[in-house]
Formats: sequence, C-alpha cells, structure tokens
Amino acid sequence: MSQIRKQSIINTILVYGGFVTGFVNTFLFTRQGSPFSTSEYAMTGIFIAVGNLMYAFANMGMVAVVYKFYPYYNDNLPKKKNDLMTWTLVICLIGFLFVILAGFVFKDLVVRKFGGNSPLFLKYFVWTFPFGFGILLFSLFEIFGWNIRQSIFTTFLREIFFKLLTLILIFVLSFRFIHSFDAFIKLYSFTYLFTALVLLVFLIRKGEFHLVFKISRVTKKFYKKMVSMAVLVYAGGTVYMIAQFIDTIIIMSLLGTGPAGVFALGSVVSGLVQAPQRGAIAAAIPVLSKAWKDKDFDKINTIYQRSVINLLIASLAIFFLIWLSYTDIVVSFKLKPAYLDSLWVFFYLGLARVVDLGTGVNSQIIGTSVYWRFEFVSGMILLALIVPLNYILVKHFGIVGAGYSNLISLTIYNLIRILFLYFKYGMQPFNLKTVYAILLALAGYAICYFGFRNIHGFQGIFARSIAFIILFGVPVIYFKLTPDIVPVWNTIRSRLRL
Repeated sequence: MSQIRKQSIINTILVYGGFVTGFVNTFLFTRQGSPFSTSEYAMTGIFIAVGNLMYAFANMGMVAVVYKFYPYYNDNLPKKKNDLMTWTLVICLIGFLFVILAGFVFKDLVVRKFGGNSPLFLKYFVWTFPFGFGILLFSLFEIFGWNIRQSIFTTFLREIFFKLLTLILIFVLSFRFIHSFDAFIKLYSFTYLFTALVLLVFLIRKGEFHLVFKISRVTKKFYKKMVSMAVLVYAGGTVYMIAQFIDTIIIMSLLGTGPAGVFALGSVVSGLVQAPQRGAIAAAIPVLSKAWKDKDFDKINTIYQRSVINLLIASLAIFFLIWLSYTDIVVSFKLKPAYLDSLWVFFYLGLARVVDLGTGVNSQIIGTSVYWRFEFVSGMILLALIVPLNYILVKHFGIVGAGYSNLISLTIYNLIRILFLYFKYGMQPFNLKTVYAILLALAGYAICYFGFRNIHGFQGIFARSIAFIILFGVPVIYFKLTPDIVPVWNTIRSRLRL
C-alpha cells in the first residue's frame, strides 16, 4: 500500500499541477479581452471530446488487454522477445484506419447534424483526426509506462506537458507570432501527437520498446482469451467513452458551439473534483492486475476500501471549496459574463464526480478480474441512460440538463458496480467513516456559506477557503478517517519540520 500511496500522492500533485496550467489556459481563453470567442474556446474542448471518441473506436480493446495480460508477458518472456507492444500497436493502427474511413463515409451525416448550429466545427473537422491519433498512441504507450511503474512520468506528460504546449500556442497567438485562430487550431491538432512522441522516446531509452513480429509462446497460449476480452472491453470502453463525451456533442448539435463553450468551463472546473482519481488509477492498476494473478483477495479488498474513503474525502473537499466561491471566481478573475451561466453546470457535474470518486476504483477492480466482461454490461447500462437523458434534458433545460443527466446516470452506474462486487466477492467498502466524512463536509460548507456570504471578491474566496480547509481538514486528521492520513501527515510534518 505504501507504494500505491506514494505514487498516488505524487501523481495527484502532478494532476493538480496540470490543473493549474489548465486554469491558466482557461483564464486566457475566457478572460475579458481574450482573442478567443466563446465558440473558439469551445473548439478545444470539442477536439478533446471527438479525439477521445476516435481513440475509443480505434484502440480495439488493446489498452485493456495490456493492463490485464502485461504481468503474464513480463513474468514469462525476456524483454526482447515480448511481442505484446508490437501486436497491440499494429491492431491500434488498423483500428485508426477504420476511423479515418468512417470519417469520410459519414461526412454528409456530420454536415447535416452540425452544419446549422456549429459551422466552426465543420470547418475544422478534418483536423480532429491527427488529434485523435495522438490520443490513441499516447494512451497505448501510457499503459506500458504504468506497468513498468513509470506512472509519474506519464502523468506529467498527460496532465502538464500537453497543457504547456497549449499554453505556448495561446501566447503565440496572443503576441501575434501567428495571426489567426485558423493557425492556432491547426497547430493544436498536433499537440497530442508530439506528447506521444516524447513518451515513445522515453520508452525506447528505458529499453521497453521492442518491435517483435515473431509470435511468442505467451501470445499463443492466451490469444483466445485476449481476443475475447478485447471484443467485450472494446465495446464496453467505446460505450463508456461515448457516455463521457456525448454531452458536449449533443450541446454542440442542439445549441451550438457558443453554449458548448460555456458548458466546457463548467466541465473543466468539475474536472478538478475528479483529479485525485487519475493518480489513484495510475498507481492501482498494475498492483490490482498482479493481485488478481496471485489471487491476493485481501490486498484487492484493502485497495478498494482505502480508495473509497481517500477519494471521497478528496472529492468532497475540492467540490465544496469551489462551490463556495464559484461566482466570485468568475467575477474576480474578470472572465466574460457569459461564463456565469456555467455555475449550475459545475454543481451537477461536480456532484456526479463526487459520486464517481466516492465509490473508489470499482471499475479497475472489475476490469482486472475474471469478470471483466461485466464492464461491458455496466457500460451498456450507462449508455442506455446517459444518451437519451442528455438529449431530452438538454433540449428542455439547456446546458444544465447535461449536468442532471450525468448525476443521474453515474449514480445508477456506480450503484450497479458496487452491488456486483458485493454479491460476487463480498466486498463492501463503506462504513461509518464514510458517513462522518460526508457530514463533516456538509457542516463545514454550511458554516462557511452563512458565515462569509456577505464577503465577496478575493477576500471572500480566501476567507471561505481557509475556513473550510480547517473545519473539514482538522477533524479528518484528528479522527483518522483514513488510515493513509497518518503517514501522509507525518511525512508533511517531517518535511516542514513541524
């Protein structure tokens, strides 16, 4: 657990470093006087949504195959005879060729759906392909990085390096080294490809990248299981990715790129709530994979229980810190007034993230187990909920309808997975400390809201934030709501010589 805890903490720090960079980017995109219109800012989020959908369709389930079967290859083959990288890369490249083909075949449908409200998206549709290809390559290389215990570097690349490239492009346009959004978005389309190239060079230097076209005995032994897993996980992963980004696509189709830009701000800020999950997943996946291989159920259950309380505490703290001062943040940082409409988008998306984090790494536990097929089943349920809900609620309530849809769908989705793990393995990660954490967060929020509601601007943001950190953080540490808080607190005290 100490290894997971250490990597999770460092990864989380990097994720928040990425969020700092991302918020600088967001501020420069959305501030009053920005060279970017609301629709142009929306295009960066749309590229991410469409690029991730391309990755979902093109990866052919190979990313899941790697994190499930990597321990078998690593334990039974020397590095220079390990053909896992080769075949997964080849299959992903073939998958992306099909994505390109589909893009041309369905181009007329794209024009019909988005031509009326989102002409800017149609103008740059073709440039989403290099962006999606970059996400595909990076995601495949990333999972190999996780398995060789290099999740810190891969997290740095995904969370900070990519956003620094975006920041550079913003400055390049702002200082007129390039003179148009047209040049900006075309350069932006290659940022993920460049990030993937950096990771590839890193793997080569580590001696972890080998192209081996001779089929190994491990592949011969497991290929049927790998194909079976790839088919179902591919379907489930595609379904989940569609569910994750369908809100942006539907808003763009029904309301246009302007409202999509406002929604993007609420979505980006709610991503802060989800940040601790990224570090935890990167650190936990290789350990869970090996634990299932070794049939170490106690370790799996321990990881499950600790992930729930740790991620719940972190997500509650972040959600209430932001919610207490959301309007003041938009006004004080002089963002364009239109972005005030993202307030309730953040509220419902943020709550959905709290629910998702508060149920721990249940997806990763199921995905690395012999019941990984259930990921497909639960993903289909999520898709069946979120797509019609998004369409109906966005049509009736505007961009906040997407928030309603996410909260309802993710709550049901996670409840199903919790019940599955309980009935299959008897794993139940909740206890009274879960309740205490929620009550402490609510109490801290109520005191700060009523105590500082007449103080605004940076003074109000600072006062509410410090008060909430003390009111929530001190009891969490004092009552030891998580077993990981003591070693972490002791490390902080030691480093600061308190």
